[in-house]
Amino acid sequence: MSMCLCLCFVILSASPAHAAFSSQQYRDALQKSILFFEGQRSGKLPSNQNLTWRGDSALSDGSPYHVDLVGGYYDAGDNVKFGLPMAFTTTLLAWSVIEFGSSMQDQIENARAAIRWGTDYLLKAATSTPETLYVQVGEANTDHKCWQRPEDMDTPRDVYMVNPQSPGSDVAAETAAALAASSLVFKQSDPAYSSKLLQAAIQVFDFAERYRGSYSKSLNSVVCPFYCSYSGYHDELLWGATWIYKASGISSYMNYLLSNSDVLEADDGTFSFGWDDKRGGTKVLLSQEFLQKNTQELELYKAHADSYICSLMPGSPGSQAQYTPGGLLYKGSTGNMQYVTSTSLLLLTYAKYLSSSSTGVLCGGSTVTAQSLVGLARKQVDYILGDNPKKMSYMVGFGDRYPKKIHHRGSSIPSIHDHPQRVSCIDGYQYYYHSSSPNPNLLVGAIVGGPDSSDRFSDNRYNYQQSEIATCINAPMVGVLAFFSANAEAAAT
Repeated sequence: MSMCLCLCFVILSASPAHAAFSSQQYRDALQKSILFFEGQRSGKLPSNQNLTWRGDSALSDGSPYHVDLVGGYYDAGDNVKFGLPMAFTTTLLAWSVIEFGSSMQDQIENARAAIRWGTDYLLKAATSTPETLYVQVGEANTDHKCWQRPEDMDTPRDVYMVNPQSPGSDVAAETAAALAASSLVFKQSDPAYSSKLLQAAIQVFDFAERYRGSYSKSLNSVVCPFYCSYSGYHDELLWGATWIYKASGISSYMNYLLSNSDVLEADDGTFSFGWDDKRGGTKVLLSQEFLQKNTQELELYKAHADSYICSLMPGSPGSQAQYTPGGLLYKGSTGNMQYVTSTSLLLLTYAKYLSSSSTGVLCGGSTVTAQSLVGLARKQVDYILGDNPKKMSYMVGFGDRYPKKIHHRGSSIPSIHDHPQRVSCIDGYQYYYHSSSPNPNLLVGAIVGGPDSSDRFSDNRYNYQQSEIATCINAPMVGVLAFFSANAEAAAT
């Protein structure tokens, strides 16, 4: 972004005069939000690992199937590697860097490392076997009956895949999106790796499009109800094609987007954007092509993006979103923060696009400005960091008061370095899951599922709906915090 556009964006993104948090506090939260991903790493840990209570784990993943699937991320408080949320996490980490990496300062390399930990694994999952995508390691039902550190786990590490006979267009297209978006992140710093990612993205997308079908049908008993793709696979195909077009500029992907716009035409009015439903993100991402490049064929996507934004704005004629009395976006009782953080990233990204083209959003008879979008995003972020009715941070390790008993196996059991004796499934439940003591290991930067619709929160690892963490909650928060770390004081003047 040019200096002129950057300055205009700061002016347009002015928030209310009082700032709950300073740039330094946002920078601290940014650093912690990225550090969190080290706690979710699977595989052989690097020598520069900062969360030192973790150890190597799952070093034989894939070997019984003669494929190397070591690495990647555990999705939440369990020890399963789910391909759909891992790919979505990687896509949003990449999008965070693409839009707001210039504001990350000394954290940019840590952000790239977090992305690369995901893409290294996704590359192996996507390219090890022709026309096969490995989408999960670990049997979730068995894993969820066991409370063990990942360093100790002895539950089955079964491997699951999609192929022409058992298709999975949803997880494959999301994997393509992750690889393509990440190729943009590494385009300057590692061109060879960037090219490898893009070529893999094209290959996986072709597989997703050629063999259409939902992985929730092919692998129903394995992925449902954990990460069942309720929205179907058409939204992922559109999302994946968008990112490949952004990364490659190949015209056939733009033609694909124009030919399949009916996916958004048939929108049911939902305002969610998360690991399952990609429509909101696609609308915002494609609107940039219209706003900044005046690609007239995409004006429809801009209209869809405007409608999506209006659905989020309190008081707007088209508002559909629910907010708690304290002002937090509320979508569901389990892991609600995933919608808060992903929506906040969309609000800031769209505000950036609107600012660069000096336009707004018409909601009924009122014009919603970029300033309004930034203000709403800031309210969500500040709520997470402690400006809420309970006056507590929902990010572990940030502030003076935060959740201490999160639903997370590795965090709740003493580190293998302090307690090298193996902890069995039964012992894990008896001595640690049911313990009333705070978790012995701090999963710094983890954002929990969050409070209920009345702003109530129970710091209790039994209450996984509120106390479990997830990589897809943190990923969009990286970009959001990067923006506010660079603009807090300027925006408050």
